[in-house]
Amino acid sequence: MLVIPDEKIAGLLDYKKLIEALREIFQSDYTMPLRHHHFYKTPEGDENTLILMPVWNSQYMGLKQVTVAPANSKENLPSIFAQYILSDSKTGQPLAMMNATEITARRTACTSALAASYLCRQDAENLLIVGGGKVAQHLAQAHLAVRNFKKVSVWMRNPTKMEAFVAKLNDQGIPAEVVNNLEESARKADLISCATPSKIPIIKGEWIRPGTHLDLMGSYKPETRETDDEAIRKSSIFVDSRAGALHESGELALPLAAGIITEKDVKADIVELIKGIHPGRTSSEEITLFKSVGLAIEDLAAALLVYQNLDPNLDFK
Repeated sequence: MLVIPDEKIAGLLDYKKLIEALREIFQSDYTMPLRHHHFYKTPEGDENTLILMPVWNSQYMGLKQVTVAPANSKENLPSIFAQYILSDSKTGQPLAMMNATEITARRTACTSALAASYLCRQDAENLLIVGGGKVAQHLAQAHLAVRNFKKVSVWMRNPTKMEAFVAKLNDQGIPAEVVNNLEESARKADLISCATPSKIPIIKGEWIRPGTHLDLMGSYKPETRETDDEAIRKSSIFVDSRAGALHESGELALPLAAGIITEKDVKADIVELIKGIHPGRTSSEEITLFKSVGLAIEDLAAALLVYQNLDPNLDFK
């Protein structure tokens, strides 16, 4: 079994290639059982989450183990740690093991960008990124792979980290700027991409102008959400998975429980978008919203892209 180092993983997960790998694997045949969520408390009283995510097709099987520890930020540690094992689905033989933190962050950002390729206006110019964690670090690069944004704005709660985040983007040639007034920037944005663990809405529906695309991936618990009821009410809703997005995250679960939306208000999931079952955005004035909670098949696409590039004799399909 190969043990693939982090630097190899980062080098092999090109954003455009990963977006196309995701597009391809979403159209393929696979089995993806409901993932396991287990919540536990630390001795300090902080609640952590253990997530187990299996998936397989006729050739490969993947299993990701994720630990989410929000209090890690106090220790200057990532809030998410993850491991991935890729196996031969016919024999069960382990093929590769890798740190899945980079895989998770990049596939999350690239899945959002894939959805945006169907939901964000073609003429979109202003991208607003809300958050500064591991996933947020890949959002500008991923979204720029599908749209030609002229300006990237960044908002986060910690000013020092925000300055460093923007400086890093500028060093990569990305025209990024610090945002001090979130409302003002949100009102001007064409795409608002949020990756925060907030328990209260950060983006208000009254700020969202016609034609905006909302990209939400931070909320992963029933009590967490990044937008308010008004944003949900005025948006055309799309998801990565109905089963996950409607019930695992407060983003849609809370409005659903309150009767603000019904399950029928979800226009399509990402597979239906890719297969053309739903056309995606239907007008320049439509407000679209994509809510993702993450799927095991996305991890398999990323892990196979890494493994494929390590061994050119492998057949990705």
